[in-house]
Amino acid sequence: MTVLGIESSCDETSAAVYTDQGLLSNIVSSQTVHSKFGGIIPEMASRAHVEHISRVVRTALEEANCKMSNVDAVAVTTHPGLHGSLIVGSNFAKGLALSHNIPAIPVNHIEGHLYSPFLEFDDITLPMIALVVSGGHTSLFHVESTDAYEVVGNTRDDAAGEAFDKVAKMLGLGYPGGIVIDTLGQKGNPQAFSFPRGMIRDRNLDFSFSGLKTAVRVFLAEHYPQGVPEQDLPDICASVMEAIAEVLVVKTMKAAKKRGVRTIAVSGGVSANSRVRSFFHEAAERKNVRVVFPSLEYCTDNAAMIAWIGHTKAQQSLEKDLSFVTGAAALRSDGKKAKRKTRG
Repeated sequence: MTVLGIESSCDETSAAVYTDQGLLSNIVSSQTVHSKFGGIIPEMASRAHVEHISRVVRTALEEANCKMSNVDAVAVTTHPGLHGSLIVGSNFAKGLALSHNIPAIPVNHIEGHLYSPFLEFDDITLPMIALVVSGGHTSLFHVESTDAYEVVGNTRDDAAGEAFDKVAKMLGLGYPGGIVIDTLGQKGNPQAFSFPRGMIRDRNLDFSFSGLKTAVRVFLAEHYPQGVPEQDLPDICASVMEAIAEVLVVKTMKAAKKRGVRTIAVSGGVSANSRVRSFFHEAAERKNVRVVFPSLEYCTDNAAMIAWIGHTKAQQSLEKDLSFVTGAAALRSDGKKAKRKTRG
């Protein structure tokens, strides 16, 4: 089974080839044009996808030493994400599927992140607690199998990655700001300033980071009305990282204890943050649980995770002797192949 994966949910155009032997290629074209605007411009993002998707897919196939005639199915992100960006990837995938008479498999972008650790770890013990933490999502899942999971916690307002980017903008660090905050924060004192840990003592497993953003804004207005001196940036960044990391770790560990599991997976763009990783490893050692992270290249948006999901769904369908729906008709947004449970 050979699956071509396509990802275009936001500002990365990516394609990957996954086979029974594993991942053969993963090509990512990142859009840098948005940095001067301080955020993603949806129309510009979709135009960039149109410009790059053919080249990215062709390069992924070449690197995998694979031709479209060897591809058994095309997996593509269909939701959630920027509407225009998703349309570009979905339409390209449908065109390939129809022209080669092969199945097109719809993939939920969050599921891609959720299962991305499986790209590198084949010994993950299920059930597990999974934290997907990125610019648009901060969610906790109880994962029972590769096609069944339950949402047990969500953000009430802003995602952790959103908080990182907005704080970076307040500090004049540019966009995307998460990497810059991480780089500066590694040189600072995480105890220099005390920022709020939203909902950390609540019994539920939900998150809130809007209060942190407000607190930083008020703090900067009171203490640095003329701007933050360069020498103070590392301490502020380190303190913000500490606040976000602590909330993520405490809530995730609480979920693991409630569900009685000993394995935790953390994925999504924010899982690349150095303090988030070290905080989780420290807590895991104390609690005697296992925590796994994807490699940095699989933390941000990529097609490798989409191809893996597509390959898994294809194998499950074959095992159940189900027929694929080929071409455009297969690109449904409800993802019926996976069993899902959500909180009422």
